[in-house]
Amino acid sequence: MRSLATALEMSGLTDVGRLRSHNEDTIRIDAELGFLVLADGMGGYKAGEVASSIAVEVMHEVMQAQLAMIALHNKNSQNLPAIAAEMLTIAIDRSNSMIFQTGEKHPQCAGMGTTLVSGLFFDNRVAIAHVGDSRAYRFRQQQLLQLSHDHSLLQEQIDAGLISAEDARHAPHKNLVTRAVGVGPEVQAEIHDFAVEIDDLYLFCSDGLSDMLTDEVIALQMAAPECNLNLMASTLVELANAHGGKDNISVILVKINRDFSAQTGLLKKVGDWLS
Repeated sequence: MRSLATALEMSGLTDVGRLRSHNEDTIRIDAELGFLVLADGMGGYKAGEVASSIAVEVMHEVMQAQLAMIALHNKNSQNLPAIAAEMLTIAIDRSNSMIFQTGEKHPQCAGMGTTLVSGLFFDNRVAIAHVGDSRAYRFRQQQLLQLSHDHSLLQEQIDAGLISAEDARHAPHKNLVTRAVGVGPEVQAEIHDFAVEIDDLYLFCSDGLSDMLTDEVIALQMAAPECNLNLMASTLVELANAHGGKDNISVILVKINRDFSAQTGLLKKVGDWLS
């Protein structure tokens, strides 16, 4: 069985930015599992860093365990999107509980939380889960499309027609999120899955990138003919810093290099067991 890592090229980078004293973002990529997660923490002094670190560590551990047990839950390949969504939901719920309980036990961490965006690639699809305003984009055929929908007060105002998307870029208090992982005993993640195509590029980022760069600037960098993901990630971070670097900046890039259907990719073993 060919590894999923040969189908997916991944690169990630996180940077403190120009104005913050420490980095409260945490990222993790695992090409073998086709899994990634990015968290942007919030809270008192360094509590945001604690929250994002817990979220990423718990998410990764839970996804590793669930993917190792996938044959116990899979009945046929048609169920895979629902299974992927369930896995991500369980992992986020576990992360939420761990962060919330840690905040309750340690006063210096009270009220801490984190935004989060995560992706799980399977059967020529990607399931994207997010909470808050960390984002996921797809670049396909020279077009950049935002796949996530911010959970923020500003996005609610845009949806209600109270402010235009262009004016929103310059609005005050644009980072007030309406959902975050760990601030309460429960959290509702938004999860959608999408078909992928060979040569697709996916970008997952914290608001430290999306607040500093317009979609047009991001798209221009993702359209570079030499698709070196490490260089692309570095360039995006450098540009965000050049435009102010007001927050921590994190990016994860994923390029689809070949087919990874359930019969050829990570989940081929499921098909083998079911045949």
